[in-house]
Amino acid sequence: MELPSLSEEEWTAIRLSLKVASVAVLASLPLGVLVAYLLARKRFWGHALLNGIVHLPLILPPVVTGYLLLIAFGRRGFIGSFLESTFGLILSFRWTGAALACAVMGFPLMVRSIRLSIEAVDLKLEEAARTLGASPVMVFLTVTLPLMLPGVIAGLVLAFAKAMGEFGATITFVSNIPGETQTLSAAIYTFTQVPGGDAGALRLTVISIIISMAALLLSEALARRVGNRIEAE
Repeated sequence: MELPSLSEEEWTAIRLSLKVASVAVLASLPLGVLVAYLLARKRFWGHALLNGIVHLPLILPPVVTGYLLLIAFGRRGFIGSFLESTFGLILSFRWTGAALACAVMGFPLMVRSIRLSIEAVDLKLEEAARTLGASPVMVFLTVTLPLMLPGVIAGLVLAFAKAMGEFGATITFVSNIPGETQTLSAAIYTFTQVPGGDAGALRLTVISIIISMAALLLSEALARRVGNRIEAE
């Protein structure tokens, strides 16, 4: 019995989803670490407001988030028009826009995971490093960062899994263009709307489950390995 093979259209959607999700989490990671650190360690006017803005994509309907991105980053948007005229960068209806939408939707999960790991770091260890003459940057790089690394890995994987399954914000902001913005979720939706497309939708659903589960298992293994190494040291 032969296993059903994937069509070129399905392979394109898989490759595009992996590219979009990877770019989304890697591009948002530096900002995610910075925001998580500010929320975990600093108290300032607007702290609650920043926390609310970060978590807003979790509360808003994804279509609303996508529409706001279209208003801001579309070719006529106040940010999108600037990016196009200055750098020639167009986000709306491009795969880069899909990466932006996925990054926005996964950002709250990333920040929350990293923030919890920072709050779990023993402040006495950082204080000991400072008393030995380490600068704030060296304290962060040599003490804080290694201890928070399991949370960073978990945040990356959660954001990646969210990006792989993102649909509402993406299709609103960049539409559903095969080969350009049609990710796995959009391709599954397309297959369900055409006669005889159930088989293709089922194949891509299985692929989505496999990729997401593999990412979760890999993150668990990496986090455990990093944790064991920290304990050994």
